[in-house]
This record gives sequence, structure tokens and C-alpha cells, in this order.
Amino acid sequence: MKLDEIDNKILELLVEDGRLSYTDIGKELDLSRVAVRSRVNQLTDEGIIEKFTCVVNSEKVGKSVSAFFEVDCEPSYLVEVAENLVNHAAVASCYQMTGPSTLHMHVLVNDFTQLESFINEELYALKGITRVESHILLRRFKSRSGLKL
Repeated sequence: MKLDEIDNKILELLVEDGRLSYTDIGKELDLSRVAVRSRVNQLTDEGIIEKFTCVVNSEKVGKSVSAFFEVDCEPSYLVEVAENLVNHAAVASCYQMTGPSTLHMHVLVNDFTQLESFINEELYALKGITRVESHILLRRFKSRSGLKL
């Protein structure tokens, strides 16, 4: 599907506020509610819009420690390690990166005791991990969910 200017504007509005009604989007773009609904349905059917969700401020719900990990694995264990990690409640995201079978992971926990427990009891317990490098978030300058078009 090739996106036109209207599709891009609809996506920009929804990235900014996923709760906007079709009527509100239509007013902004001088379109009918039905036309907006049709376009959003098509964007969803084509997989351009994957899902509608809300973004929760992790610090305000008690997850005050945010850590990023680079986890190198033996190639034959990479998928198994990733599947184990993504099932842990503390893991916010996990990606396979270029490099020597590397996973990039974001972890959110309540405190440093919980982080230490995650590292020692969960991460280091997995077979196939060859190196772990961690970085603790000190300050967030920009955080964006959704694609800025």
C-alpha cells in the first residue's frame, strides 16, 4: 500500500493521540468520519497500524529503575535466550542486533535490589550467554512511541 498525504496525516494524529475519534480526525483533515474510518481500517488491514495502545509512565507506577542490556549469546542459543527473557515481566523490550549474536534489552524494575535479582537469578542463569553489558538510565531527554512521520 502506498501512503498518500492524508494517510500520513492520519498516522501523525494517531501517533500523537491514539484516542482521537474518527470525527475529530475528520474535522482536522476536512474529511467525513466514514472516510477516516475507511482509511484507518485499510491502514490496519495492511499492517501499517499494528495496534492501538496506551503509554504508561513507568516511574509513576513504581518502576523507577530503567536499565539497558547488551547480551551476547552463543549463536545456537540466541533464540532460546531471547524467548526466555521476553517472558519475564521486567523485560520491556528485546531486539536482536547486528554483531556477534547480540540481544538489546530494556528492563524496568522497582529498585536496585530487584535489578540485582533479575541479573543474578534470571539473566546469568540462562545457558548460552557469553557476555552481558548493562547501562542504567540516568535521565530521559526524549522518548517516543510510534513513528514520527
